[in-house]
Amino acid sequence: MASNNNGSEHLIRVLQETMVALVRRDVDDLSSRQLGVMLISYLSDGPHTVRGLAAKLNVSKPAITRALDRLADHELTRRKHDPSDRRSVLVQRTPKGNAFMRELRNTILAAEQRVNEAAKAEAGRK
Repeated sequence: MASNNNGSEHLIRVLQETMVALVRRDVDDLSSRQLGVMLISYLSDGPHTVRGLAAKLNVSKPAITRALDRLADHELTRRKHDPSDRRSVLVQRTPKGNAFMRELRNTILAAEQRVNEAAKAEAGRK
């Protein structure tokens, strides 16, 4: 198998382990769209608008609005009218959203550790 495929396989396995860990948590799940909005809002410099998020994710503004409604229900983001343009809505981070992102990072790191350990165990059996 080519090394690029091994790297891709590794990433897929880390994603699988991460998603399984997230599903097993005793909290509401986020859709991939909601998670995408979270990741962009928290990992890239803002300010973030509904229009900008829709463009980055290549989805409609109503789809972003629905995702933001759900994220706001969970207190992971909040919306504020842009003081310089009241027609525009800014997406803001929240303390609960920051905690979610820290937990997500930890979940991904733990998933990667499990994948690495499984790969080492498999290599030892060969």
